[in-house]
Amino acid sequence: MRRDTFLKSMAALAVSGSLPLSAFAATNVKMMIPANPGGGWDGTGRALGKALMDAKVADTVTYENKGGAAGALGLAQFVNASKGDPNALMVMGAVMLGGIITGKPPVSITAATPIARLTSEYNVFVLPANSPFKTMADVVAQLKKDPGSVKWGGGSRGSTEHIAAAMIARAVGVDPAKINYVAFRGGGEATAAILGGNVTIGGSGYSEFSEYIKSGKMLPIGVTSGARLKGIDVPTLKEQGIGVEIGNWRGVYGAPGITPAQRKALTDMVIKATQSKAWQEDLVKNNWTPALLTGDAFEQFVDNDFASLRATMVKSGMI
Repeated sequence: MRRDTFLKSMAALAVSGSLPLSAFAATNVKMMIPANPGGGWDGTGRALGKALMDAKVADTVTYENKGGAAGALGLAQFVNASKGDPNALMVMGAVMLGGIITGKPPVSITAATPIARLTSEYNVFVLPANSPFKTMADVVAQLKKDPGSVKWGGGSRGSTEHIAAAMIARAVGVDPAKINYVAFRGGGEATAAILGGNVTIGGSGYSEFSEYIKSGKMLPIGVTSGARLKGIDVPTLKEQGIGVEIGNWRGVYGAPGITPAQRKALTDMVIKATQSKAWQEDLVKNNWTPALLTGDAFEQFVDNDFASLRATMVKSGMI
């Protein structure tokens, strides 16, 4: 039987109810990564793509990187180009919500279809190896002396590291509006700036900096978690007398206009991918905390986190 005839027969069975739609393996998944290569979203998208194939729920996965505006450019392209496509996925997370709050883009995340939260991760702040500062206390002392002289490097405006920097400033008695935050379109750009000493201090998920921390090219001076991360000897901000705790999370959305059955099939594929050996290995390698959440619960989580982030940003003087 020809492949196209076989697929049409399978589709007919699915529509008739003889075969569940979730039994389909998408021939090709199209993964939109709304950031430049080298960052957390890029790593997440490519790890998920590998896991989809490892779980045998996708034959191939193609990737497209479109960075800028905290993911808003990639979001707009995804929404406009993927309507009704049941095999399209877009990586997103807390950073995108923060960017929507600060940037007010014409296309909102509500235009796309919620599929799943995948991971949770805390931010780590690092110094270049040749920095004259050695601790967060050194950075804070300089921040109090001259806020503009401390260049904070990280993801787009509204990212969790941007919010954390504003929260740190407020916690130590510095006007958050005076912080000098340098936003980059991707983790690769931010990493290069830190390694090159072009920023004073950098922030991102631990997974993005881990190899440079291990090699001694970056000095970690604080994490935004409530307790020390397992296997990582870096003090929390709270341990250092700075009352700041903020987490990051990443997930995926589907295209606008897909049917409930198509949404379920796509969700089932992602769930199976997270159960694969490839995904489990990437969780360990990147120190990601599994945080799978799907369906209406994920949609409600996004709504709640959007409101929480907005309240935090208002309190920190960012908006």
